[in-house]
Amino acid sequence: MVQVRVVGVALDSGAQHLILLKPLDEEPGPGRILPIWIGPQEATSIVIAVEGAEAPRPLAHDLMKSLLETVGATVERVEVTKIEDGTFYAEITLRTREGRRLLDARPSDAIALAARVDAPIWVADAVLDEAGIIEEVDEGPSEEAKLAEFKRFLDEVDPEDFQG
Repeated sequence: MVQVRVVGVALDSGAQHLILLKPLDEEPGPGRILPIWIGPQEATSIVIAVEGAEAPRPLAHDLMKSLLETVGATVERVEVTKIEDGTFYAEITLRTREGRRLLDARPSDAIALAARVDAPIWVADAVLDEAGIIEEVDEGPSEEAKLAEFKRFLDEVDPEDFQG
């Protein structure tokens, strides 16, 4: 397992939302990025949580957080555990009064919840090896040029490129 952080939420060329995860242990600059396609509501929820903003009314992931707090449970960690036929799978590890509990979840929901409760996010090595991409960034170009290159990549990438 590799611990990751959310580096952004973006749109691909087909206006599909994706979340970008990067391993924590990698140095700044070129490295691996794991893109996971998600729905627009989940994208909004993740952006709100990562930026520390608040929605005018509680979103579904805010409700999840409140429910867990109410019953005395905490999110210990979330894990993107596998990818099958282009579909990512995740688990949420809860710590409850009765002990640890594992919940099956969509990665987008698990990450949105983790962002709200400051829980670590992990990705299975096999998932990162299969679906991760290498950032191709030279040391020479400016930050603006790097951003333009990444935007070109997002415009050209297709979710089918990551299916097994």
